[in-house]
Amino acid sequence: MNIVATSPSFSKNTILQKEMKKYFPEAKLNLEGKRFNKTELIEYIKDADAVIVGLEPMDEEVLSLCPDIKIISKYGVGLNNIDKAACKKRNIAIGWTGGVNKLSVAEMTLGYMLMLSRNLYTTSNELKNGIWNKAGGFQLSGKTIGIIGVGFIAKEVVRLLKPLGCKILVNDIINQDKYYKENDLIEVTKEELYKNSDFITLHTPLDETTDNFITLDTMRLMKPSSYLLNSARGGLINENDLKVALKNGVIAGAAIDAYVEEPPTDKEFLQLPNLICTPHIGGNAKEAVEAMGMSAIEHLRSYVKIHINTGL
Repeated sequence: MNIVATSPSFSKNTILQKEMKKYFPEAKLNLEGKRFNKTELIEYIKDADAVIVGLEPMDEEVLSLCPDIKIISKYGVGLNNIDKAACKKRNIAIGWTGGVNKLSVAEMTLGYMLMLSRNLYTTSNELKNGIWNKAGGFQLSGKTIGIIGVGFIAKEVVRLLKPLGCKILVNDIINQDKYYKENDLIEVTKEELYKNSDFITLHTPLDETTDNFITLDTMRLMKPSSYLLNSARGGLINENDLKVALKNGVIAGAAIDAYVEEPPTDKEFLQLPNLICTPHIGGNAKEAVEAMGMSAIEHLRSYVKIHINTGL
């Protein structure tokens, strides 16, 4: 099979390179770290039978111009960049393992909460500019955390928060009464969650129901002392509205790891003193990168074993 890996972080990881060479020695890796636009992506994978993708769009246009693709193996956990209907129409398999990077993202989410509650981010930046600000913020312990989307990552966040004795409000479209009861979680409406949480953290997929679902009107429901976190997907929060909210004290601060445009170019937004902004690294802890990569490779191996070696 002609196998192509598009993701720069997958391709440049030496452990994953070794694993690919072991099973697929002829595979093409993106060793230059190229971030493809759609035209470049199509040119790069046009002859591929199998692709390992990260965030690159695998939509109707791309798939229609790359007719040999038989399997898309996902390096990561989100599938919003893969058109599942277009794949089904073309009988293209999707290799995916949910939650493979859950602890990496959950630890960063907890880190956001600690940095914001204790003013670690703000006072560090101020001290670098000669400002000795002794404002130590507040303890995270015992505060009210609102979680929207209670999947693999959110469940890890819940586990990490347990020693801190936080009150945890949850909202999800899936009934999880048993899990909520076992973990002392309080299921509420989104409106109740917005109004009562000290921190709101988002862990939903991005689709037509969640696109821009956090707006300025939403943030006006939140307490002026509250914080908004997005370590999930760009597009869940209206970024222009978030900028207005942060500049005008509608909420106290925010931390985001994913953006509508990546990398983001709104420097005024990125330089706001009450915004922690990271370059989509939530799932990029060393251990998570390796686990996501091994998972992507294993899906290819399984596909080859079933469809090639058996002649199907």
